Amino acid sequence: MKSIRILIVLAISVGCASTAAPPAQTAGGSPAGHLLIVGGGPLPPAVLARFVELAGGPGKARIVLFPMASSDPTAGVELSADFQKMGAQAERIVLDHATADTAEAAARLDGVTGIWFGGGDQVLLTKALQGTKTETAIHARYRAGAVVGGTSAGAAVMTTPMLTGDEKHPGGERPPAKDSHDAYMTIARENVVTAQGFSLLSGAIVDQHFVRRRRNNRLFSLVLEHPELVGVGIDESTALEVQPDGTWRVLGASVAVVYDARKAAITPASSATLGASGVRIDVLPAGSRYEPRTGKATLPGS
Repeated sequence: MKSIRILIVLAISVGCASTAAPPAQTAGGSPAGHLLIVGGGPLPPAVLARFVELAGGPGKARIVLFPMASSDPTAGVELSADFQKMGAQAERIVLDHATADTAEAAARLDGVTGIWFGGGDQVLLTKALQGTKTETAIHARYRAGAVVGGTSAGAAVMTTPMLTGDEKHPGGERPPAKDSHDAYMTIARENVVTAQGFSLLSGAIVDQHFVRRRRNNRLFSLVLEHPELVGVGIDESTALEVQPDGTWRVLGASVAVVYDARKAAITPASSATLGASGVRIDVLPAGSRYEPRTGKATLPGS
């Protein structure tokens, strides 16, 4: 299919496939496991079944759920039961930072084949696990072949930079009214607040609830500020499966939108306006595949 170039007010255009290669998928060596990153919203049974399958299948899957992104004391209980109904062993593990940094907590991941991060506030999840022995164990299990998944906040933690959900200058020169719920009304530099995530997926930035909540402005801003990274916005009830060879596959109910500015021309930092030309956009429904090293997208049926 021929690329369709669209001129936008901010001089963003679609086209120019990239050939740049992103870094390795995770620190400490290429992983043998998969990632299954869900954009939030209702979890389709087929996506949960795929997670169990990647974890070894019924009767073999051993799954732990980390629900600390939520302040709800029952977070993860229902999902744990759902995994059990699918034939997996599943348990919730609730840790604070001090407990997560113990050998005893890390040892609870020995032999685990699936790790799931629940939704809520991603900053709470990284606050509990980041820099701990348990986080080290999570990376070790992923490298050894375990599948690591999550939804909403559990999707955001997969990358560094990690979106926090905050912005510095709402509305730019035209801030919204104090009672407004509008957010990310601009494409601008130094507005989107990020933090360090778990860096399980390198070379990328993940956004979630993407189409449903119209979050294109914030991901565009980050991709243009970090053009070496591929931005992927995953919609609700939709998952991005990252395979051990680095290939992405989309499954679920909606789409994943990929922004690739690795070969784009971007306005210099001295410019007041953040703009670009030559940004590639791929809108990928379920069944699509994407090769982040080359920027090649394959739609279902192609």
